[in-house]
Amino acid sequence: MTLIKSISGIRGTIGGKAGDALTPTDIVKFTAAFGHLMKQNHTACKIVVGRDARISGEMVNSLVCGTLMGLGIDVIDLGLSTTPTVEMAVVMESAQGGIILTASHNPKQWNALKLLNQKGEFISDEIGREVLSIADSDKIEFAEVDKLGKRIENNTYIQKHIDAILAIDLVDVAAIKAKKFKVVVDAVNSTGGIAVPQLLRALGVDDIIEIYCTPDGKFPHNPEPLPENLTAISGEVKRNHADLGIVVDPDVDRLALVSEDGSMFGEEYTLVSIADYVLKNTSEEKLARLGYKRNAVSNLSSTRALRDITEKHGGSYEASAVGEVNVVKMMKDTHAVIGGEGNGGIIFPELHYGRDSLVGIALFLTHLAKFGKICSMLRESYPDYTIAKKKIELTPEINIDKLMQQVKEKYKKQPINEVDGLKIEFDKEWVHLRRSNTEPIIRIYAESQSETTANSLAEKLISDMKQFIKL
Repeated sequence: MTLIKSISGIRGTIGGKAGDALTPTDIVKFTAAFGHLMKQNHTACKIVVGRDARISGEMVNSLVCGTLMGLGIDVIDLGLSTTPTVEMAVVMESAQGGIILTASHNPKQWNALKLLNQKGEFISDEIGREVLSIADSDKIEFAEVDKLGKRIENNTYIQKHIDAILAIDLVDVAAIKAKKFKVVVDAVNSTGGIAVPQLLRALGVDDIIEIYCTPDGKFPHNPEPLPENLTAISGEVKRNHADLGIVVDPDVDRLALVSEDGSMFGEEYTLVSIADYVLKNTSEEKLARLGYKRNAVSNLSSTRALRDITEKHGGSYEASAVGEVNVVKMMKDTHAVIGGEGNGGIIFPELHYGRDSLVGIALFLTHLAKFGKICSMLRESYPDYTIAKKKIELTPEINIDKLMQQVKEKYKKQPINEVDGLKIEFDKEWVHLRRSNTEPIIRIYAESQSETTANSLAEKLISDMKQFIKL
């Protein structure tokens, strides 16, 4: 069994012994710590809670809501929802924080508490460390009977989320409706099965083929939206002569697309294509009014194609450390109008600072409608890069800092970024070495316009590190 305590939340497998997995005891312990912290400096406190459809969700939800009420905190319970919907609801409710009950793309035996601040954004490192400290202390005091919190159920927020998306000027419902798109949706039997078809109908898409859209948490395949897990929707797109396939993960913050021929559009290119549309069609007047610049941000392990597209439109590109909270910070620092991560995570700050598949779908469909050609041709219009992903196993006696320094010294004549691990650039190719926070490995990402070259570059760095380890 597994329990992982991190600064952004608590995740683990359901069942087992307290402290070794995400048991009811652990759920209450960490919920109480977060609630205690959110309640400080507020005479009245309100927290928004929402969950994906995984099997353990109802049980976890009852424990979380009950614990918060026991602290004297009012709970706005969205029930079955999406991560971006909860993020938006925190702000709309003027709540002090939020908790999303989801293990994102992890298999069904996992669940997690994802913690949000009053801006509906993931909590900072500092707040996360404080939550973990409180959980291991005896500071927490529960409310007396007359001061218990209330639980208010509110299932209107998916529609409110959709309404906010429809109000964005870059979302053109008329253009989408005129194309009469046929779309296949795979929501891995989670809450995307509620939200995505509802959004598509609101966008004027009437021909929707739903597969795995029953929100019962019985994932029909590995829920991470990677090509090897999407064979069913690929076949359905071709069989039904559909224009597009849409895939979301269980909490609907990652978006993968399938072209009309059944080929994968590529999670990396979800952000590239949407950024292309946003950067091209956002006026200087609007940028000035909203305080943005024609800039884009992704993390260090995301494709160079976003940089190419951003510079094509006269903007600047920046890379952040891996992790949504780091991307958001960099976006704010650079006033970026669009950003996200190469795993299909779209962050469109005009709506909110969080990865959001729903706004991604609306922007992509508008882009495709105005492009006027088939989806695979849109994909072909972008610079074509391939990312190779490798890893090297570590043993306790290996000095990681020394190893990274040796690699840095060898390639000191190349542009190097040390914001998160070590990223080395070779003209339009790059390699990124990053130590895993959860496994004794170093992850190696390498990108090139050739798959063979990308793999060779990754293998070259692995060979270098093995040689240094032997010295």
